Amino acid sequence: MLVCDDSLQIRALVKTFLHAFGIKDIHEACDAETGFAELLDSNPDLVITDWNMPEVSGLDFVKRIRQSLEAPNPYVPVIMLTGYTEMDRVVTARDAGVSSFLAKPLSADSLYKRLVSLVDDERMFVRSNDFFGPDRRFHKSAITEGPERRGQAAA
Repeated sequence: MLVCDDSLQIRALVKTFLHAFGIKDIHEACDAETGFAELLDSNPDLVITDWNMPEVSGLDFVKRIRQSLEAPNPYVPVIMLTGYTEMDRVVTARDAGVSSFLAKPLSADSLYKRLVSLVDDERMFVRSNDFFGPDRRFHKSAITEGPERRGQAAA
């Protein structure tokens, strides 16, 4: 795991929770540049990053993970931590390629649920001209009753 947050307290809290879950190999970084260097060095199975960091934001960090040819695994799940939970921020994070969004204040229960949801996540990755990341559609729509409208002649 890689935990990237400019707050020493948040990094310590996340590491404590991860240790309690049985995860022992945890790397940390205090900014996005150090985080990317650590990503290159350790090739983690999961990245947890804060959004609001000095110099380079967590959002730009995620974009670099997804788009850089240097990144060892552009498919790595990324959890975005933030105190800002407005819907436009959630959409922006999703559109940057974030796998999951987690609001502060952080609890062990909320982090554990996110980890479990990422393990169970079966979404494929999508690449387009302006996006690379997990399919942005979380919910599969159920088959509706009635005739199929596509492929039918207009009435």
